[in-house]
Amino acid sequence: MLDLDAWLPDPTVRTHRCRRADATPGALWAEATALRLADTRALGRLVRWRIPGVPAERTYDELFRSYPFVVLDEGERHLVSGLCGRIWTLARDYPQLDGPDAFRGWAEQGTVRVCFAHWVTDDARLCTEARVKPVDRSSAIRLHALWRVIGRFEPLIASEPLTVATRRASA
Repeated sequence: MLDLDAWLPDPTVRTHRCRRADATPGALWAEATALRLADTRALGRLVRWRIPGVPAERTYDELFRSYPFVVLDEGERHLVSGLCGRIWTLARDYPQLDGPDAFRGWAEQGTVRVCFAHWVTDDARLCTEARVKPVDRSSAIRLHALWRVIGRFEPLIASEPLTVATRRASA
């Protein structure tokens, strides 16, 4: 299991999902990294709306390895990425982070740090976890308001890539 507390301990928002596949862990990871935004209807559209200019043919693996994300940790069957900024605005004003240390040290007032982890377990479960932690009280208030609106839809939308990748790996 990844130690996500090393990147973002005590998050205000934490989501965690896993789906089991009837496949080898390697085959499942291959399907997960090949999944394109276009392969997921709701989440793919939401990502492209939130991060303008991202093509539908981009894979989630490519997405989490490029701006506005920064790779924090990766291995044979896992990827941890982060981003910082004002996630409640429509403006694409995310800072360019130079690496994991920039993420870890991020402290700009009125912003949050967000950590996304994706991994495959030895028993062929594809897992994802997202963590969000505000930098200060004003960003905590904004995050709370945002989560009240989108939090109820998160289970449905966030499960979509897991379902598609595990179904494809099991086929």
